[in-house]
Amino acid sequence: MSSLLTPEGKPFFGGTYFPPQQFASVLQQIQTIWEERPEDTRQQAERVAKAVEAANSQRGKAKALDSQAADKAVAQMLRSFDELQGGFSQAPKFPHEPWLFLLLDQLQRQPHPEALQALEVTLDAMARGGIYDQAGGGFHRYSTDNEWLVPHFEKMLYNQAQLARIYLLAWRLTGKEQYRRVVTQTLDYVLREMTAPSGGFYSATDADSAGEEGLFFTWIPAEIRDALEPRDAGLAIELYAISERGNFEGRNILHLPQSLEEYAETKSMNLEALHQRIDHINQVLRQIREQREHPLRDNKIVTAWNGMMITAFAQAADLLDSDSYRQAAERAAEFLWQHNRKGAGQLWRVHLDGKSSISANQEDYAYLGEGLSYLYDLTGDPKWLSRSRELADAMLARFQEKDGGFYMSEAGEDHFNAMGRPRDGGSDNAIASGSSVALHLLQRLWLRSGHLDYKTAAESLIAYFAANIERQPNGYTYMLSAVDNLNQGERTHRGYAALGGIRLEAGLKPMSDNKQLLELAIQIPEGWHINAHHPLGESLIPTELRLANNQHEWHMAPVTYPSPVQQKLAFQHDPLLVYEGNIQLQATLEHKRTPGNGGATLLDLELQLQACSDEVCLPPETIQLQPIMR
Repeated sequence: MSSLLTPEGKPFFGGTYFPPQQFASVLQQIQTIWEERPEDTRQQAERVAKAVEAANSQRGKAKALDSQAADKAVAQMLRSFDELQGGFSQAPKFPHEPWLFLLLDQLQRQPHPEALQALEVTLDAMARGGIYDQAGGGFHRYSTDNEWLVPHFEKMLYNQAQLARIYLLAWRLTGKEQYRRVVTQTLDYVLREMTAPSGGFYSATDADSAGEEGLFFTWIPAEIRDALEPRDAGLAIELYAISERGNFEGRNILHLPQSLEEYAETKSMNLEALHQRIDHINQVLRQIREQREHPLRDNKIVTAWNGMMITAFAQAADLLDSDSYRQAAERAAEFLWQHNRKGAGQLWRVHLDGKSSISANQEDYAYLGEGLSYLYDLTGDPKWLSRSRELADAMLARFQEKDGGFYMSEAGEDHFNAMGRPRDGGSDNAIASGSSVALHLLQRLWLRSGHLDYKTAAESLIAYFAANIERQPNGYTYMLSAVDNLNQGERTHRGYAALGGIRLEAGLKPMSDNKQLLELAIQIPEGWHINAHHPLGESLIPTELRLANNQHEWHMAPVTYPSPVQQKLAFQHDPLLVYEGNIQLQATLEHKRTPGNGGATLLDLELQLQACSDEVCLPPETIQLQPIMR
């Protein structure tokens, strides 16, 4: 965003993007207007300032949120879905990542064929299009056409972070191998080209190189033939539809007119062999491309965007069992903690050229706190939970309004006091709003720590935005997924019970085409236990693992529970049988039909338990889990 301000700090003109020549012309025109009619400019600035101040003063009216808000948001999104090309608008086409997150969240909770179609058509089209860097991995910022073919070639860190997570969760939902490949190619691109030696992540790369937009990323047939062996050159030219005419200013943006699966079937090729050949082709093309003049890179390490990337690497490390992705997430988190944390509960927003500066905004605290909470899930290391809580507590203390919402900047740090201290409107744009991410963070910390203050703050935030959400539910989609996590539980292979003290992890191991071995690991802290499956007392709640009611396509064999230990509590006369320490439950699962090539079917489990210490028993809990293949 480019904004022009008066000497008093009030904006009177702005725009999102201007090409260099146009921007120079705009500046000349503005200078002329300022010199000839300064009072007109100041009056325009006053009108803008009053409009912003009025918008900031409109507080959300606290109310209960309609329980159907997420359904209504999905319905709104589907009305704008492009069934032919995917996406949710005409050109220019942006990925709309917050919308895709909500589609994924809802599909993890219940079947929705129309939402699944919108998700898959969009992800398939983007992965095949020029918006995706076929040779190097990673996504350009947006597409200038309806077909996702011709991108604006700029690459933003936040697009990589969001889309890596989206394709990862889509792979988990559908089992589509192409989605997993997009995840690893995108994250490997970030490691290779967007990661500082210190471990932080750079912000962006430019669209231009050598004075031309897209030159670094485009090809002519002769360059392909010079780079590759004849057999591979022929495959690349056919697969990527490379022509002498080109599809962009006489050159070719690499894209896939059909999926690799469709191409392999048409050519009677083995798909795995095709993957290996195209991986080799892309590696060679990357090496040749490295010899070209690179687009300029923005080396700022922005706290919020790095928090997003930490979340992506941590989730990928967890679901893909990748040690390199875990290391990337931990290195970045440690770098930010050492360099972009200026004191207890205080962050800098930017690190550049060895120096950190600019006091952090609310979204910096929210995004980094969210990333650290995912690192806690991945590693179980309590320091990440402690650090996440420190940032959440600071966010609430420094940015939260009395009525539940958030200011965007800290008091006394805002450079636009002429317009008043701006409040976060909560609606999502290219990235999820700071308030949406804050709600995710608060919900996650409530579940993992058991501290009621986080749940109370989360409910206040929902009430603050409830009226706005009901007016325009598709503007608050990342927030709505957090609402469902708070009210209905998370949908993941990990779970927490006993105020965060007990950790659960459910995994599947293949036994045959339609049989899986379910393993549920339960970590119970010292001084606590859960009742055994047969606890001896009729009034005691037994530990019981079962399929959720909606799992009609699965059959679970009898569960194998561990051997219990006998214990007598201080407040009970009769002994009982309990589980302590680290235990594992196992069961064989049989799918009533052999899954086809459409991929994995998410499996919903319920674990009933009651946790007790020698002094107190907590209320019974039912935790929902969706195991992953290990």
